[in-house]
Amino acid sequence: MTEKETWSMEDLMNLTDEVQTDEMDYRGKTLSIQFCELTESEEPKMKGLNDAMTEEEKMELYQKIGSDRCLKMIEKANSKNPKGETLNAAAWAALPTTLRYQIANKILGVEGEVKENFTL
Repeated sequence: MTEKETWSMEDLMNLTDEVQTDEMDYRGKTLSIQFCELTESEEPKMKGLNDAMTEEEKMELYQKIGSDRCLKMIEKANSKNPKGETLNAAAWAALPTTLRYQIANKILGVEGEVKENFTL
């Protein structure tokens, strides 16, 4: 039986200063990414959400805020580790949407959930 590891508060707080790196496969090639967790003050602010919006409009707003959040995490890592930069704002905007979703899922740690929800 493997021993469980437990997070210390110091380790958790250090995540906002630590550049994390990962790799993912995309169409038979490997893509390296780096990102850094955000503090509350660094999180993008959601503006414009109201009850009069349609569900489609709300979903578009949620997608935008998610994309903005991932880009901020990438840019924060780039500022802390410029030699490791693989993505920036210009590249992020030009990426195929499917790849951006895969990167966002990897950064946000929801890859497994997405696979479970979309497996036939």
